[in-house]
Order: sequence, then C-alpha cells, then structure tokens
Amino acid sequence: MKRRKFLKNATLSTVALTSAATILACAEESPKTNISPTKLKPSPIAICTWGFVDANAEAGKALSKNAKALDAAITGVATEEADIKNTTVGKGATPNRDGQVTLDACVMDSNGNCGSVLCVENIVHVAALAKQVMTETPHVILAGKGAEEFAYQQGFKKENLLTQDRKKAWEEWKKTSKYQPIINIENHDTIGLLTLDIEGDIAGTCTTSGLAYKMNGRVGDSPIIGSGLFVDNDIGAAVATGLGEAILKSVGSFLIVELMRQGKTPQEACEEAIKRIVSKNSNYKEFQAAFIAINKAGEIGAYCIHKGFAYMKYQDGENTRIEADYFVKDA
Repeated sequence: MKRRKFLKNATLSTVALTSAATILACAEESPKTNISPTKLKPSPIAICTWGFVDANAEAGKALSKNAKALDAAITGVATEEADIKNTTVGKGATPNRDGQVTLDACVMDSNGNCGSVLCVENIVHVAALAKQVMTETPHVILAGKGAEEFAYQQGFKKENLLTQDRKKAWEEWKKTSKYQPIINIENHDTIGLLTLDIEGDIAGTCTTSGLAYKMNGRVGDSPIIGSGLFVDNDIGAAVATGLGEAILKSVGSFLIVELMRQGKTPQEACEEAIKRIVSKNSNYKEFQAAFIAINKAGEIGAYCIHKGFAYMKYQDGENTRIEADYFVKDA
C-alpha cells in the first residue's frame, strides 16, 4: 500500500473512532446532566418540635401560599404563643419562682440574619418581636425591659401573661418549692419550627417560657443563636428542645449544621449532637434533650436522649406526627 493512501485511511479511521468514542461518551454522560431525584427542589416543608399540630399546620399552609420561610415559621409559632392552654409558650405559660412569666425567642432567616429577645414580660408574640429586633435595630439581642419597651415602640400590645390557672399552680408549687426538671413533662417544652419554602430557602424560629419555676433572670438555650437554633441556607437548619443548660453547653444546633456541612445526614448529625451531650453529662438519664434538623434536599432528622419526644412534619397538605429515635434504650 502506498504511504499516502495508508495515511489517508489511517486518518479516516482515527476520525471515525474519535467520533464513535465521543458519541459513546456523550451517551454515557447525558444522564449525569439531569438532576438526580434526591437533588430536586423538594416541595415546601414545615417541621416543629413536640406535638404542636396546629402551629405546624399554620406554618405549612402559609408555605403552600408561597410565604417566605421565616414568615411561615413565625406564623406557625404564633398559634402556640396565643394558646393559654400551652403552659410552656407565650400567654398562659408557667411563671418563674417569683410568679413572673418571662419569655424568650429567636429567629434566623435564610440570609444569615438573626434576632433574639430574652426575659420579656407582657408581650405575647415574642418570635415576631425577635424578627423586629433583626430587621429594625442594629442589634441581635434585646433583653428584659429594653426588649419590652422596644416592643411597644413597634406596636405590640401589653398583656398580662399570667393566667389564673397558672397563678393557682404557682401558689401550690410554693408550698414545697420543689425544683426538678421532669423528663417529657411539659415544664420546658419549647416550640422550635423550621421551614423550607417554595424557593428552597430555609429559616426557623424558637419560642418558649423556659423551665417552669426557674430563677428570676434565667435564660436557656432557646433564644441563643447556635444553641437553640441555627440556620445556614447553603446547608440546612437545626432546632433544640429540652433542658437548656445541657444544650447551651454543647452549642448543639450549630454543631448539627456543621456536621451536615461535613456530609452527615440530618439524622446522623442529630444523633451525634445527642451523643456529645450524653458524653459530657453524667446525669443525662435525669433530663431530656432533643433536636430536629432539615437539609436543603428536604431530608429530616430527629433524635433525643429519652423515649417520648416526637415532632410534626407538614408537606403536600399532610401534617404528620413522627416519633423520634432515642439514646437510652434500657429505661
């Protein structure tokens, strides 16, 4: 065969092989250009601690009407803040040992902004007040009388938070003045609510009256960014409930989000956070601590120390109560 003809045939063969290889490569790679089902933007989700059915439903309904994540979360918890039958949140909450109802709350939006109020008296909707701190002041935290005065400036109404039922219970408590947190008994059941909206943005809020018959001035984890609540819109969010002193020492909500950043699922991250608390507290069998978390894919995790903690999940019109797994199996 002549050299020129050989080179021509070789060139044509090379072109054919290259084209075939390119076609095959494109055929193999084409599925990778499609978004995996697990990476698709999930439909809006609301999750909250404990069995706060109505609060979670209100948040979920707001999301279904295209409310932004933080607005939906605040709408949800407002239901419990106004419910005088709820003895751990808002109006009708259990007072401190001096007979004063003081409330704590924080919010965090999808842009990393946050606001918090501590030891607030006479204001029912402290989650909404925390948002006002975030949007209308140069600060993150306002406390006590300063937070209350700011609330009036923002148009919040002054209300007596101590109901007759809670006053009678407090007067009965004073006969013995026994102070002992009881596992899964509603003397510290914070409502923390996390939302993922139609745009895929995440936000959250946490609101509580704290421990029943606490010392005047006591603040737990709930209004502390990073402990009671943390949101990173690139990764996910977490919120806590239970004995605030234990959660504060672990900065648990921030820890969970960081663990998710490192690749753990929300469930794995919640479990690790509880194990950290257990490892640092030899008396862990005497108190409850629990976390819920959500990531950008809409995956959810929940874990606690003792059996009995549950959370609510609202998605696609369904509001479901889900029992969380727990650490102590031998109780």
